[in-house]
Amino acid sequence: MTPSSSYPRLFRPPDGHFFLFGPRGTGKSTWLRICLPDALFVDLLERDTRRRLEAAPERLRDLVAAVPAGRTVVIDEVQAAPALLTEVHRLIEARTGHRFVLTGSSARKLKRSGVDLLAGRAVVERMHPFMACELGDDFDLDRALEVGMVPLVVDANDPSATLAAYAGLYVDTEVRAEGLVRNVGAFDRFLEALSYSHGATLAVAALARECEVPRKTVEGFLGVLEDLLLAFRVRSFTRRARRATVKRDKLYLFDTGVFRSLRPSGPLDRPSEARGPALEGLVAQHLRAWIDHRHADAALYYWRTRGGAEVDLVLYGAECFVAVEVKHAARVHDADIRHLRSFAVDYPECVPLLLHRGSQAERRRGVLCLPVSRFLTELRPQRTLAEVMAAGSRPSPGG
Repeated sequence: MTPSSSYPRLFRPPDGHFFLFGPRGTGKSTWLRICLPDALFVDLLERDTRRRLEAAPERLRDLVAAVPAGRTVVIDEVQAAPALLTEVHRLIEARTGHRFVLTGSSARKLKRSGVDLLAGRAVVERMHPFMACELGDDFDLDRALEVGMVPLVVDANDPSATLAAYAGLYVDTEVRAEGLVRNVGAFDRFLEALSYSHGATLAVAALARECEVPRKTVEGFLGVLEDLLLAFRVRSFTRRARRATVKRDKLYLFDTGVFRSLRPSGPLDRPSEARGPALEGLVAQHLRAWIDHRHADAALYYWRTRGGAEVDLVLYGAECFVAVEVKHAARVHDADIRHLRSFAVDYPECVPLLLHRGSQAERRRGVLCLPVSRFLTELRPQRTLAEVMAAGSRPSPGG
């Protein structure tokens, strides 16, 4: 397979100072070294560099002074030495003529240190796992559902082994090394239990019982996971609700491959039970990346009534209002679109969309039904969702 560094990323950096956050392995450093070959790189994962700058943060001024004005200064994994942000702030205020780019795979230490992310003088951007359109002809839906879209994994000779080590990498380098949780064993059990909540409404009390720890401990674990950018929440859509709706958040691990690696597999764990959540999660992570890369005026929600009607994902904002149902089935039945039609009755302004594993696009009782692989490959930040759906509706070259 083509090396991940050869795939053009869709992220477009702003002209000024910016933070670039993203989980480890998503290609932040690789992308920056390719796009900014003349930049000064300060890698805080190098122990000597980190130790010197932590001991005397003002040394950063000496490093920057040796770089001509107009050049970019990249500080990689800035959460490793949060005190450097004070020096960066001073350099920005001094108008030295340098542009600062700061990457991070964790927001936790920045929050705890009271850092204000340069008081708004640098915008916040996010790097996501690959989108299908970035891989082009190399995108394979079945492979993506098994190993995910993290560049580190996509590039690996043995993706399964890399995935198996990925959670351990975070536990060892972030959780254990930084002392983020007191009971690492309980956190390991929590990660496994949480895999059953991927794409489901969060039930914190049930997770606490499963892990045999207090509810407050599980809430802390969830906070750690989100601060490490390994999971994200999707809120319930309640605007002008005509029916009683469930208010709890849904939770997704940030990448389908990471979800599959954490989900136990054995005689009592059927692979088919993980396929639906895996596909829904893959769609969710793509839509999240589309929103961020496009800077779309839209947010991701889900909808569920107390009567049991549910729509997996809802994109709502000034730019779009689309209700999305994801089915891991090749054939579409009327029962599959029932909840979408209920949502459209309550919200006639929305566009209902069903994504499935089949190969043909169709419109069934007012609901557009598209092959999920076609939708994902057509999903590009430069396109509106209406344009993506129109492109996905066109007959395939072979059809």
